[in-house]
Amino acid sequence: MTLVSERTPRETRAKYLAPSFTGGSVSRFTRGSSTRLVKTHFKEAEKRIEVGLVMYQHRQIKIPDAGSGIRAQGRGFTVIEILIVVVLIGIAALIAVPMMSSAASIQIRAAANMIAADLEYAKSMAISRGQNFSVVFDESTESYQIENQGGTVIPHPVKKGFDYAIDFGNDSRLDRVDIVDADFDPGSSQTITFDYLGSPYSGAGTSSPLNSGTITLQAGGITKRVRVVPVTGYISITD
Repeated sequence: MTLVSERTPRETRAKYLAPSFTGGSVSRFTRGSSTRLVKTHFKEAEKRIEVGLVMYQHRQIKIPDAGSGIRAQGRGFTVIEILIVVVLIGIAALIAVPMMSSAASIQIRAAANMIAADLEYAKSMAISRGQNFSVVFDESTESYQIENQGGTVIPHPVKKGFDYAIDFGNDSRLDRVDIVDADFDPGSSQTITFDYLGSPYSGAGTSSPLNSGTITLQAGGITKRVRVVPVTGYISITD
């Protein structure tokens, strides 16, 4: 089978595209009629070839992938996208920095509240039991404990099996807090004692009524003070 293309000479195309007749060859017709017949079929063959070429060309056209444009655009960032990222980073920084700086503030407030509550507990135990209870501070170890009249550390009312001793250095929730000073006058003692009426005294006994009592705490440049008022034993927290 011989292939006929657009580049095939017209004479050759006419040779292969001209129809055959069962009744004989083209020579049976007159010269004029045979020429017209050949031209007619030749034109039809040309049209068929042109149609075939057009269809072939259509098959060769590549339709661009719809996602290719998206991928091409994804290679860069628009100004709006960059501005959004910058704004988000700024918001994250505004949130993170206060959180980091406020950790010390949260801890020192919690520590001050804890000391105030423990002083109140010691005072209430003295009143309810009718005997002296003391709170003994140790600045060097950032700790304190509650002792009964005999000088024994009492058990913790919540943590069963543990003594009532608080150590800021070993507590991750309060490890930023320092007990700078625990000063109970007279005598600059680090121990405060409550009698059966709830009245405060400086030291382990009741021989020296309290003149002033202050526990000073620091954390991250923040200072809090827990104060005990003489006679009444009223407890407050100040900056």
